[in-house]
Amino acid sequence: MNVAIVTVGDEILAGSTTNTNASWLAARITERGSSVERILTIPDDRDLIADTVARWSDAFDAVIVTGGIGGTPDDVTVEAVADGLNRAFVVHGEIRERLVEKAAAFRDENPDLIEEYDLQLDIDAAASIPEGATPIVIDEGWAPGCIVENVYVFAGIPDEMQAMFEAVADEFQGDAVARTIYTPAPEGSLHDALEGVAERFDVAVGSYPRSEHRPGRIRVSSTDLETADAAIEWLRDRVETTEPPSEHE
Repeated sequence: MNVAIVTVGDEILAGSTTNTNASWLAARITERGSSVERILTIPDDRDLIADTVARWSDAFDAVIVTGGIGGTPDDVTVEAVADGLNRAFVVHGEIRERLVEKAAAFRDENPDLIEEYDLQLDIDAAASIPEGATPIVIDEGWAPGCIVENVYVFAGIPDEMQAMFEAVADEFQGDAVARTIYTPAPEGSLHDALEGVAERFDVAVGSYPRSEHRPGRIRVSSTDLETADAAIEWLRDRVETTEPPSEHE
C-alpha cells in the first residue's frame, strides 16, 4: 500500500507548531509494511485542500489528511475533503446525538466555566462529514474524523490524531519488510556496495550518513522477507558494521 500524508494548518507553516503528526504517522505506517510516498503541509485553504485530495486520492492507495476538523470557522478540512471528492457535506445524525450528549455533560461538569465564558458550540458543524463517509469517533476528541473512499481524515491535536489512527490501523497493513545495518564508514565510501546491492537484489536501498554521535545507517526494503535478508547479508560481507545506537543516543 502506498500512502500520502497531508498535514493542514497555518500554524505549522508559520513555525508556531511543530509537525510531529507527519513523522509519527510515517513511522506507524512503515512498521506495518506500507510505504509513505508523499508528505505535504498546506494552509487552512479550502480550495487547496480540495484540489490536493482530488489529485492524490487518484494517485495513492490511501491519503491521510490531518488537522482542521474542530468545527470552528477556520476548520475547513472536512468540508474541503467533501469538495475534493464531489460529495455533499451533511450532518450525520448519530454523531450529532453523541455531541449533544457530550455538550450537555460538559455543561453539567463545568458550570463555572460556562458562566464565565460565552461558549458557543456549533454542533451541526462538528457533526457534519462528507455524505456516505464512515465516522471515526473517539472519546478523546470533540469532532469526529472520517473515512471517505480512500481518504482518512484525522484531528490535528496529536493525542486525538493518534487515537483515530489506532482505530483504523489495521487498514494500513502492507507487505513490505525492511532490514537495517549500522556502519562507522563515511557515506562517500559506500557507493559500490549500495549500487551493487540494488543491482543484485529486488530491493530499495537507502543510506543515511553518520553524525558525531551516531553511526551511519543502510536500510533495504522489499516485499519479500528472504530477499531483504539476503541483501542485508550481502552488505554485511562488504561494509564495516557496528552495533545500533541506543535509544537514548
